[in-house]
Amino acid sequence: MDLRKIKKLIDLLEESNLAEIEIKEGEESVRLARTPSGGAPVTYAAPAMAAPAQQAPSQVMPMQSPVDAATGGRPAEGGSALPDGHVVRAPMVGTFYASPAPDKPAFVSVGQAVKAGETLGIIEAMKMFNPIEAEVAGTVLAIQCESGQPVEFDQPLFVIG
Repeated sequence: MDLRKIKKLIDLLEESNLAEIEIKEGEESVRLARTPSGGAPVTYAAPAMAAPAQQAPSQVMPMQSPVDAATGGRPAEGGSALPDGHVVRAPMVGTFYASPAPDKPAFVSVGQAVKAGETLGIIEAMKMFNPIEAEVAGTVLAIQCESGQPVEFDQPLFVIG
């Protein structure tokens, strides 16, 4: 949204007896509200799908990734040493599942031979279950995450040798 438009909205709010104004233009949204003491309007800008800001900007916490939120920002235990082989990485952010259902066996286990295109696991993202397939044929040397664990984009999931 253009800064000139926002300034015009501020002027409109000051000239009227309105306490609050919210304008949506495409994916952008601007909300202006008067302060209780009658001072200058407060401006919040957010994507149209986001909820209106409820905190002062100085109180906003930085966003955390799902993995940081789940682990408290601690690095993964055991270091980042991966066995030699082809690393299959997460193509998206989501929740990793090793089996098609909680009561079903895992798609693969360490030491199992896999073919290219075979399902290794699934990642749930936005209520969609996306299969993670082997890109090469070989033996599963390592599984780097547990079922139900949040994963980040490009996070190593499997090593195939």
